[in-house]
Amino acid sequence: MAQSLVPHFINDKGVDRIRIGVKEFQCMGATPPFDHPHVYLDMGNEAELVCPYCSTLFNYEPSLKQTESDPPGCVFVATAPPGPPAA
Repeated sequence: MAQSLVPHFINDKGVDRIRIGVKEFQCMGATPPFDHPHVYLDMGNEAELVCPYCSTLFNYEPSLKQTESDPPGCVFVATAPPGPPAA
């Protein structure tokens, strides 16, 4: 069974509105450790939704990919912590 990842969005830039290419996503507010609870949001039949924690307005923009946002840089990409130093 294939799994699809739910994209996470952040608003480190402090903009009022973020355009995204998905209707189901998680809002984190900001990059950890300044994030709020990671809340799952679903626009349903609507084209916009306000995060109940940070009040960011998300607009659905079908021309954007799941990995894109407008303004750019609002998609959170987790990185693995560095491993132990090489011997």
